[in-house]
Amino acid sequence: MPMKSCSPCPGSPLNRSSRREFLYVGLLGGLGLTLPEFLKLEAQAAQKHYESKEGPAKSVIQIFLPGGMAAQESFDPKPYAPSQYRGPLGNIETKLTGVRFGEHFKNLAQVADKLTICRSMTHGEAAHERGTHNMFTGYKPSPALVFPSFGSVVSHEFGPRKSLPPYVCIPDQPNEFAGSGYLSSAYGPFSLGSDPSNKNFRVRDLSLPKGIDEKRFDRRRSILATVDDHFRKMESSDSLDAMDTFYQRAYSLVSSQAAREAFAIEQEPDKLRNEYGSNQPGQRMLLARRLVEAGVRFVSLNVGGWDHHDNIKGAFKNNAPTFDQALACLIRDLDERGLLDSTLVMVTTEFGRTPKINGNGGRDHWPKVFSGLLAGGGTKAGSVYGSSDGLGAEPEENPLGIEDFATTVYDRLGIVADKELMAPGGRPVEIVDGGQVINDLLA
Repeated sequence: MPMKSCSPCPGSPLNRSSRREFLYVGLLGGLGLTLPEFLKLEAQAAQKHYESKEGPAKSVIQIFLPGGMAAQESFDPKPYAPSQYRGPLGNIETKLTGVRFGEHFKNLAQVADKLTICRSMTHGEAAHERGTHNMFTGYKPSPALVFPSFGSVVSHEFGPRKSLPPYVCIPDQPNEFAGSGYLSSAYGPFSLGSDPSNKNFRVRDLSLPKGIDEKRFDRRRSILATVDDHFRKMESSDSLDAMDTFYQRAYSLVSSQAAREAFAIEQEPDKLRNEYGSNQPGQRMLLARRLVEAGVRFVSLNVGGWDHHDNIKGAFKNNAPTFDQALACLIRDLDERGLLDSTLVMVTTEFGRTPKINGNGGRDHWPKVFSGLLAGGGTKAGSVYGSSDGLGAEPEENPLGIEDFATTVYDRLGIVADKELMAPGGRPVEIVDGGQVINDLLA
């Protein structure tokens, strides 16, 4: 009875192999090479192929400021605007001539020559959920399709490196838009389950269960593989493939000493931990640096809460200094270790705040213009892209939409943003729809 043929899963290295290559599999036995060994070689070749198309950014640290940070109090102050627009906080000089930051960003002002300051980011979504969706996917929300996050696309395109998860969230997946969307759940993030600022920080599922030695661990792995194979022959579905990928990566993670060490933030000197800050922003960013240094491709973390409808003066006093200290330390640390050129640091928020201070001393939602930061990974250091008008109401020069921003980030990674991925039902969907690479953001 003739054997039925089957097509490899989308994204599988086998998709790039010709039929002629598969004919050679029959010859492998005579060469002493088994099919699993052939597939391993195929995967290694695919990894080299992936690496050959990598861009200047080998890893990304995504720092998201939930709530919508006010540009006027941070990276685009308006010192010459009337007081009701200028706001209650002062501003300071930076290392860049003529560029000023809000008064609580003294440390970032000293590393401004390593930053790309985006002052003209814009979209049309004034609701938190929709704005967050934009900034995590590069797409406006759609009722027809759930789009994958930046991290999941990177996981899909490049896969693991050095037995580490390709996409890690610190401490947990921050929102529903940080997941794999229409891609297989195998490309979702690895979440720590514990915050690195906790005294007893420990990553869940990163050590053998109590009472399980390595011999028993390997035996369980073998039994699981046999069971998985049995069910796979009976049924084919994304959930089975995703679960297989999940277990494979989980076993690799638990059995890898290098992986365990990557998460061991306690190995960092106390002096450096204090320089980052003994708090959530500091320890999250320090762990992010450890992870990209070890080989994780994409790390995502949240910092603070920036939904300041009232008392924006007091809110920034409470939130900004720890964020400022941690981010400036991260930039310096990456630079001193020779990692900044290959690590793209991306700081975004879901939207900006109203130009005028409201009756409660705060600012309300305003998606027409807001600010973000980029650093390293092939971006243009010591530069300001775009501008807002004198009141911070709308872009004045070079509006930077989410499609162009996302396309530029993907370009730095070596991912072509108009590449089509397969959504359910075989529908091709571009990674980003309609964006352009903004060359003025590039080194």
